Amino acid sequence: METHILGFPRIGKNRELKFAQEAYWRGTMAADELAAAARELKRRHWRIQRDANLDYVAVGDFSLYDQMLDATLMVGAIPERFSPLAGGPTPDLLFVMARGDAGHGIPALEMTKWFDANYHYLVPELSADPDFHPHPHPAVADAEQAKELGFTNKAVLIGPFTWLALAKGREGFDKWTLLPPVLDAYRKTLEQLAPHCAVIQLDEPILCTDWLPAGVLRRFASAYGGLKSAASGARLMLATYFGALGAAIPHALATGCDILHIDLKRGAEQLDAVLSALPPDMVLSLGVVDGRNVWKNNFSRTLPVIERAVAALGGNRVMLGTSCSLLHCPVDLDGEDALPEQVRARMAFAVQKCSELDALRRLAEGGDNGLLARNREAVEGAEAHPDTRREEVRKACAAVTAEMFRRASPIGERRAAQAWLKLPLFPATTIGSFPQTPDIRRVRRARKRGELSLRDYKDAIKKEIEGCIKKQEHLGLDVLVHGEAERNDMVEYFGEQLQGFSFTQNGWVQSYGSRCVKPPVIYGDVRREGPMTLEWSLYAQSLTEKPVKGMLTGPVTILAWSFVRDDLERSEVCKQIALAIRDEVADLERAGVRIIQIDEAALREGMPLTAEKAKTYLRWAVDSFRLASSGVKDSTQIHTHMCYSEFNAILAWIAEMDADVISIESSRSGMELLGAFDEFHYPGAVGPGVYDIHSPRVPPQGEILGLLEKALKHIDKNLLWVNPDCGLKTRQWAEVMPALENMMAATRKLRAREM
Repeated sequence: METHILGFPRIGKNRELKFAQEAYWRGTMAADELAAAARELKRRHWRIQRDANLDYVAVGDFSLYDQMLDATLMVGAIPERFSPLAGGPTPDLLFVMARGDAGHGIPALEMTKWFDANYHYLVPELSADPDFHPHPHPAVADAEQAKELGFTNKAVLIGPFTWLALAKGREGFDKWTLLPPVLDAYRKTLEQLAPHCAVIQLDEPILCTDWLPAGVLRRFASAYGGLKSAASGARLMLATYFGALGAAIPHALATGCDILHIDLKRGAEQLDAVLSALPPDMVLSLGVVDGRNVWKNNFSRTLPVIERAVAALGGNRVMLGTSCSLLHCPVDLDGEDALPEQVRARMAFAVQKCSELDALRRLAEGGDNGLLARNREAVEGAEAHPDTRREEVRKACAAVTAEMFRRASPIGERRAAQAWLKLPLFPATTIGSFPQTPDIRRVRRARKRGELSLRDYKDAIKKEIEGCIKKQEHLGLDVLVHGEAERNDMVEYFGEQLQGFSFTQNGWVQSYGSRCVKPPVIYGDVRREGPMTLEWSLYAQSLTEKPVKGMLTGPVTILAWSFVRDDLERSEVCKQIALAIRDEVADLERAGVRIIQIDEAALREGMPLTAEKAKTYLRWAVDSFRLASSGVKDSTQIHTHMCYSEFNAILAWIAEMDADVISIESSRSGMELLGAFDEFHYPGAVGPGVYDIHSPRVPPQGEILGLLEKALKHIDKNLLWVNPDCGLKTRQWAEVMPALENMMAATRKLRAREM
């Protein structure tokens, strides 16, 4: 029984890739040094896979920025604005497409979430008359190198249907007319890979959605017939994940691929249907080790699944793999000594998950040596620990009533009650965070190490807050924020103050580019023991006559951006978090904070990939937000923020959240999202982002004004707010201040014109 993973985290155990990327961008590392750092990481990751007795090492899963962007360059779909760089060094072209070019005023590609994960990919842009400039896929060079080093390779590429499905056809262009040249680019790459690889894996998670047009789905099998021919000499694996194949099962089985991979963590229900229809010459790869969570595999539950497959197919037609790429997991549990022992004993990161596959193979083939007993002890011991279940939390959830999900009055009446704010036309604000400077990070580290007293720490944070308030008043913003200097991360900060959470020291996961996050771990029932943000909000408000928003992270986002326990339904965990946030909202309002923003950046991200499952999810997700936000007076204004997801299809659900103001990312897409507001009457106020904060580029005043003018075509001027796309913590003050100055200048021009 062969074993493999669908991909390994590329950042490095100590985020080596992040630091190399950023050094290159600063100009303190040369291109050959960046390449050397990448080579070393790849070799290290290949050795980890070989040492875990996996049959193949994954090549092509490594990227200097994003695998979707690598595929875009392979196809040669380079938008015209990047054409001056099209023939230049690939790293520079790749990074400008990802981050933009401030010096030449070139905006980056749009960025959005990868299916229902917190990973962001760069969205390909396609036009009716493309001029493709193909580049070699980095997987080819990696496969050659790994083979020379003695590894047995499995190349990993984003599949052509997934790549094209996630691309955007500009101005109504039917992108599927480009399928033939896209397939041609893939065939050429497969021909280059085949001599160096035993297996070539094409990732097609799009098959686990209902997003593909029926006519396109009917072309899938024949298209893959041509790809299989191009891969001659290597076995072709069709990899599906993030859900069940469902209606796409016949199309996947008709491809003639040598191997089909299915996700049995998020699509367990598909196994019997696949087993009953699998062609006799096709091998089935079982995704039995979870690629998206940090918990140990429960061998007692997994072994019967493997045994069913072996009974139906025979052991030589069954492979064992991870459910999806381990990109979504931290790298290595080794060194995480600060975790509670009952939590750590139940965990497995990417390195450990590789070894779990070998353990499952040995167990399935009749070996044991105490493996099963040790695994059972770790899993059951953690679930039985007294910190896991708290009766007071369960009783509070059971006592939730229907009235707790509703504001006292409809939004129109609340708007009148909020007139006390005396906001101007086009109120201007920011999303919440301001730059996390080296000084701020130094202060937090010193406090964490015990090198700084609590009083000195608070004085330092207050000084940062005071500086933020002064800068915002100087800019002329209408609703201010305290800047979040005290927060290491918008989810981790709250998790540190809630019970039921634990934290890793080095459990980093790539979010996009060089941006890494360290998700908290929810292992037990969630409860709040006291105020979490009140002190800083009140101090900020004491410094200004202008309103200062209280800044909270919403329950769905805390859930989505944490590693969540697997012994309780996610909807129930979310309800526990919502009750904790509800208590915080009540404390803020009682203390006089009358504008409260509850960020739900991950609402769309956590949505399942089929309409039927999505409806169930959206019901409990929206209810969780309403439970957190609805216990306030009409005169208190509730804001929420969402970013880097496609919201058009769920606008009615967003309206059901019943927030007074919503701010959304929209600048990279040129306000494309707002077209949905023409078809759906959104009752609240809207703040479409007017500049991209994930790029160092400072947008000119005229560009921002143009975006606001576009927004006015879709949103009533009395309901339009002005704000950046997202928080500003990742930027430098030297970028932030001129960008906000331009934003305010554009706002004042628009006010003068529209008043």
